Amino acid sequence: MEQGRKWKLKRWVIFASLGLILTLYIGFVEFRGGHKTFDGIEVYVEGVSELYFVEEKEILRMLENEFEQLRPGVALSDISLYELEKKVESHPFVREADVYADLKGKIMVKVAQHIPLARIVRPTAADAYISTEGKILPTSNNFTPRVITLEGRGAERILERGTLTPEQESLLELIHYIHEDNVWQAQISGMELLANGDVLLQQQVGKQVIEFGKPDHIAEKFKKIGIFYTEIVPQKGWNAYERVNVKFKDQIICE
Repeated sequence: MEQGRKWKLKRWVIFASLGLILTLYIGFVEFRGGHKTFDGIEVYVEGVSELYFVEEKEILRMLENEFEQLRPGVALSDISLYELEKKVESHPFVREADVYADLKGKIMVKVAQHIPLARIVRPTAADAYISTEGKILPTSNNFTPRVITLEGRGAERILERGTLTPEQESLLELIHYIHEDNVWQAQISGMELLANGDVLLQQQVGKQVIEFGKPDHIAEKFKKIGIFYTEIVPQKGWNAYERVNVKFKDQIICE
C-alpha cells in the first residue's frame, strides 16, 4: 500500500516536471519569436508546365517598393505577413499566395499562378486572357502561351463587362473541353463568338467554318464533328464544303 502511494507521488512529480519544462520551452520560443528580426525574403513561384507569367524578382521588387519595413534589423512583429500576402495576391496573374516567417526570421513567399486558357483578340484594343477559372487576365510581358483565340462581338462583350456572366459558364466548359482533348486542341485554333451567343469554330486544317451553335450538348456536337472528319472528308475531300453545321440535334449539315 505504502509502495503504491510512493509510485503515485513519483508519477505526479514526473508529470509536473514535464509540464513545467514544456511551459518554460513554450515561453522561451515565444520570447525568441517576439524578438526575432527580419532576415531577408525569398519568393517561390510555382511554374505551370514550366511557364511563368509572373516572375519571382517581380514579386520581390513589388514588396520591397511597397513595404519599407522589409530591411535588416526590423522586428518581425512590426511586419504584417497578412498585408504582404494581400499585396502579392493583388497581382493579376497570382491566384493564391502563402506568406510566412521561418525560424531564422526569413520571410517566405509561395505563389500559385492563374493559368490562361484562352486569349480574347481585338483588332483595335488590347487583348486579354481568360483563366481556367473564368477570370479575365491582362496579357503578360513574360510569356505568350499558345491557347485558343476568341474573337467577335461576343468576345468583346466579355471584356466590356470584365467578367464571364453565369450564362457563359457553358462557354468556359466548351473551352475546357477543347483544351483537355489533345485532338481537338490541335485542330481547333479559335472561336468566333457571335452577338446572339452562337459559336463558330475555326480549324487548323480545312477551310470550313464549323457552326457549333450555343455552347451546349458539347460532347454530342463534337461526336458529329468527328463523324465529319472520319466519314465525310475521306469521301468528299477537305475543300468540298465551306461550312459544317452541327448545332441541330442528330444532324450534320454540310454546304
